[in-house]
Amino acid sequence: MKKSFLMVVSICAMLVLTNCASDDNITELESKLISTTYTLNPVSDPAIIGDARMIKNEDASITIEIKLSGTAPGETYPTDLRVNTAAEGGVTAISLEGLNGTTGRSTTTFTTLDDGTDITYEDLLEFDGFIDVRLNNNAPVTVLAQGDIGQNELTGVSKTYTLSTRDIPEINGNAKFSERKNGEALARIELTNAIPGTEHPAHIHLNTALDGGTIAFTFNTIDGDTGLSRTNVSALDDGTSFGYADLIAFDGYVNVHLSPADLTTIIAQGDIGINGLTGESVVYTLNEVDTPGIQGTATFFKRESGDALAVLEIENTIAGDSHPAHIHANDIVTTGGILLTFNPVDGETGMSQTNIIQLNDTTPFGYDDVLQVNGYINVHESAANIETIIAQGNIGVNVDN
Repeated sequence: MKKSFLMVVSICAMLVLTNCASDDNITELESKLISTTYTLNPVSDPAIIGDARMIKNEDASITIEIKLSGTAPGETYPTDLRVNTAAEGGVTAISLEGLNGTTGRSTTTFTTLDDGTDITYEDLLEFDGFIDVRLNNNAPVTVLAQGDIGQNELTGVSKTYTLSTRDIPEINGNAKFSERKNGEALARIELTNAIPGTEHPAHIHLNTALDGGTIAFTFNTIDGDTGLSRTNVSALDDGTSFGYADLIAFDGYVNVHLSPADLTTIIAQGDIGINGLTGESVVYTLNEVDTPGIQGTATFFKRESGDALAVLEIENTIAGDSHPAHIHANDIVTTGGILLTFNPVDGETGMSQTNIIQLNDTTPFGYDDVLQVNGYINVHESAANIETIIAQGNIGVNVDN
């Protein structure tokens, strides 16, 4: 009996040791796998999303494992690794195994491109390419999911700028610039209430939107059906190198136009780069003075450059009138001479917008200077009747915050 018990114990011990060794081998094998995973984003169907895992095998071959959710059972989706960014499009570099709609998976192992060129795992991490999963091979092409890989991978660093309504009410949006591993950028413009069936041209112009300027960069047109445009940003229209870091430091703004045939109608607009607004602002009250019922506000928005955007909003102005406005020295009781001249207030809209960079005598004057100035604002009835003040208010150090 004792011998039988010892035999059972010995067998159990061997089984435990065997299982432990087997687990160790599996863990060791997994630990040797080097891989990188890229996100595959939905394109035509928002329900389809997944990733592509690039695996370095021990024999120096590469395996790409693609997993998607939301695919249709029984379908096979053409899948390729292509040259360039997804925004640019490009020819097939590696034909991957078609993705199985039932499992949502595709697995391909290779050592060369389709043209026979050798490629290593390290080469793939620096490859100028993207992965495409398509509904079928019919034209026009319907892309289900896409993702940039290699040097085109996004770093996670991005900057988003607001595109405000201009000539057509309720059309607005944003322009998001995302940094790539290679220093270039992916620009994604998204508009709300774009016009179906229309293509909207969009550009980066020099200077602020208030100052206006020539076109520096042309985006891919915005699809009026989706409100979307994606463009790779690597060079200006004149060929000058232009990446993410250049864009963040750029003196420019974005214009979105109604159509190629009507570029004069701007449907959305926003400052970018050093002209972008930081979100910091200050509002001063402008009270009625000589004309009852006319009053308003002066709002100063801080730019990334340290300059300011001044917006005067006056109630009950008269259409057709143009109202001069200035910052004066001292407070409204002491009074003083003119320090800065705003763009006139439009009597039809009651609005004035002015880029604040310097005083009239060219002394530098930005957002922080506005907060510290010993001054006040006068809004006058007209250039011919400058003595009549329709709205007035202290600013800077003369206001208790």
